[in-house]
Amino acid sequence: MKFVDEAIIKVHAGDGGNGCVSFRREKFIPFGGPNGGDGGTGGSVWLVADEGLNTLIDFRHQRSFNAQRGENGRGSDMYGKGGEDTAIRVPIGTVVTNVDTDETIGDLTQDGQRLLVAEGGKGGLGNIHFKSSVNRAPRKSTSGTPGEVRELKLELKLLADVGLLGFPNAGKSTFIRAVSAATPRVADYPFTTLHPNLGVVSLGTDQSFVIADIPGLIEGAAEGAGLGIQFLRHVSRTRLLLHLVDIAPIDGTDPVEQVQAIEQELSKFDPELLERPRWLVLNKADVLPQDERQAVAEEIVQRLGWTAPWFLVSAIARDNTMAVCQQVQRFFESKREVREERTDMAPGDVRLRGAE
Repeated sequence: MKFVDEAIIKVHAGDGGNGCVSFRREKFIPFGGPNGGDGGTGGSVWLVADEGLNTLIDFRHQRSFNAQRGENGRGSDMYGKGGEDTAIRVPIGTVVTNVDTDETIGDLTQDGQRLLVAEGGKGGLGNIHFKSSVNRAPRKSTSGTPGEVRELKLELKLLADVGLLGFPNAGKSTFIRAVSAATPRVADYPFTTLHPNLGVVSLGTDQSFVIADIPGLIEGAAEGAGLGIQFLRHVSRTRLLLHLVDIAPIDGTDPVEQVQAIEQELSKFDPELLERPRWLVLNKADVLPQDERQAVAEEIVQRLGWTAPWFLVSAIARDNTMAVCQQVQRFFESKREVREERTDMAPGDVRLRGAE
């Protein structure tokens, strides 16, 4: 299935039904008075997060969604029936923006979460509401109000714990194949990965995390070059970034310059991404002689001035890949322990806003 992570749709909530002008006319009952009922409320449009969906491709075929109109009021004090709501299923991780105002309406992050995106119109009043001591036979009613109409931008941001960064052919797809059951396409040419792939890394009971293979970035990605600009948004939700680098590129490029180039693209797209925990994974160690690998890796780390954790792996040989995953799992467990400790704090304790 083709991966689609953006869509524009138009939603139209149902209009409210009109109020009714009617009078009670029954034999032997003089001066029956007004009995026109109110119109029904129009149906609203909701977005519902569904864990069974992982793409917005359905919105390539249907882009307009309408809710049902409310029924008009009727005589004999009968109110119109309210219109049926319309529920639109979207993948978990969908961000909803109003196209006209560029305002973010909501972010659907949990299965079953509902978001009201267009509210139905209110029903009009029947003439029973306009009766008074000086107007006992009102011939007045009001029309229902129109339902809201909005043009929405749906943007899917993958919900993953770990995001893989790197230039094309850094070995990201091979790495995710080595540590999970995901089977992304692997080939020896750039831009093999055309859409993000998710994999679940399982290390035991209650020990697992989700890893995302992001298509390769190139210089200028933040300005639209290559495929990266379409998928940089997915990195923003990850809690940890693994920066994969080809330790000995066949084209002779410098791994240090590649790392620095990716850092610049992250900074242009969102400076906060550089503050996200990011570990260095030097991949394709198998292309170097056994006795040279460690020295080459240490030289790269030293030139970068890298202080965060780093690893030397061979994804295709699955050498040291699980050690990386075990370290990642320990990282998440330590974060969980810190959150649990803060949950147990006394009510009067002060907590820093935004602290992990």
